Amino acid sequence: MTTESEQTHWSVAGLLDLFDARADGDHRFVADTGIADEDERQVVEGTQVLAQVIVAVAKRFPEKSVRSVHAVFARAVVVGPPVEFDIDVVAEGRSTATAVVSVTQNGRRAITVTTLLDVPSDDVIRHHLPRPEVAAPADANDGGMAMAGRELRLVDVVDEVGPPELFAWLHYDPIPARDDLAKALVAYFTGHLGISTTMRAHEGIGTAQSHLTVSTAPMTMAVSFHEPVSWTGWLLYTHESTQVGAGMSYVRGAVHTEEGELIASFAQDALIRPLRTSDNTIKTQARL
Repeated sequence: MTTESEQTHWSVAGLLDLFDARADGDHRFVADTGIADEDERQVVEGTQVLAQVIVAVAKRFPEKSVRSVHAVFARAVVVGPPVEFDIDVVAEGRSTATAVVSVTQNGRRAITVTTLLDVPSDDVIRHHLPRPEVAAPADANDGGMAMAGRELRLVDVVDEVGPPELFAWLHYDPIPARDDLAKALVAYFTGHLGISTTMRAHEGIGTAQSHLTVSTAPMTMAVSFHEPVSWTGWLLYTHESTQVGAGMSYVRGAVHTEEGELIASFAQDALIRPLRTSDNTIKTQARL
């Protein structure tokens, strides 16, 4: 369970507790929103809610495995009131199930997630994208984002400007034994560096300007899990920004184990736009 100190500071153990959505009926779950970030922004990360959805649908379909989730973040979720998940079962068969999850807070729908679950089968054929040959965690740079039980190391991030790609090593303690929590933890970090990856290729623009002179926000996230999803050491998150323009960016990525197994793939659409002068009356902490 979460300790008193973990209630005021982020930790991996506290995150796993937060992800563990609680049943509130046959097709309904509820979860808490957690604590405010150090910059006092009250907006909850979209991938935190996505992680909670993964746990909720895994509990709704206990005989199946979560294979993909596709989220649209239509409205910000804020720290404080709990979030509620209404699961609309589209189809439920012996081998697959599809459900659309509506995430609401204070009676307002904020996020919609389409989920696919299945019963994994034996291979007919198998291949996967190899892990990039990049510097090992010990040779990478401290990536900050302090959290008890998590270490982040960034590969070759020295200069402000570089190619629109980022390689991030993650080490978690504890590593969850439950399949749904493991997938939730993998999905949680998929949205953290997408906008930074896009901005990296452009001089004079950076994430420090977000919500001040530039309006930025993840708008969609899709994560596919490749069975089996398990690991014992470091995870490598690969991010590649393939396009940015007309106010939106697109980033695709992959998650490999240190041994080279591909366990997940992801893609993100994000908003990157000039901050409207009419937004000046809105507190920075309240902006999406």
